[in-house]
Amino acid sequence: MDFFDFHHHKKNISYGIYNLDINQIPSNFSYSIGIHPQDIQRENIDSQFNWLQSVINENCFAIGECGLDGLVSVDMKIQEEVFLRQIQLANEFKKPLIIHCVRKFYEMIPFRKKSQQAMIIHGFNKKQSVAEDLLKNNFYLSFGKAVLYHLSLQETLKTVPLDKLFLETDNDDFNIEELYQKVSEIKKISIEQLQKQILENLETIRNE
Repeated sequence: MDFFDFHHHKKNISYGIYNLDINQIPSNFSYSIGIHPQDIQRENIDSQFNWLQSVINENCFAIGECGLDGLVSVDMKIQEEVFLRQIQLANEFKKPLIIHCVRKFYEMIPFRKKSQQAMIIHGFNKKQSVAEDLLKNNFYLSFGKAVLYHLSLQETLKTVPLDKLFLETDNDDFNIEELYQKVSEIKKISIEQLQKQILENLETIRNE
């Protein structure tokens, strides 16, 4: 059985969404591309956007990673401007957004109203109250390796609706089948049902 990896950085995985780094040559399978907060070049933003637009094609599934990061040195006002421009691009090209968010979850919520496309928080590992607020505002949540050992995150996952859920390896080196197995146990459904649901969720965000 194949297990879809919603967000990864590994060129050898074709069944999933490969996160393309800025100025990297696009792959011939499904990928996402965006300007990560830590990669914003203030003096070079327009050329970064010109490149970004040039690689949005049929293999580009989503815009991202993009978002807000409270730990990087880039000024928050600039991060917000760059994020908003990527939301506008996603609206124009009808692509979902894969969101990178660090310590700025509540600041993220107003941006949801500006997007006509699905927004998925990748690598979600925060407490249940944050998950509830995001879900209330129609975000999707993608979970990674932390689910395998983080007990409070497992409790949070129990409350996340199946139709708002994705699974990913991100930069971590492990077999995503382990994650599907653990989540199917937590959600008390078969691994086949879980895989089917995630593929349905993919179709939903593709057509939102």
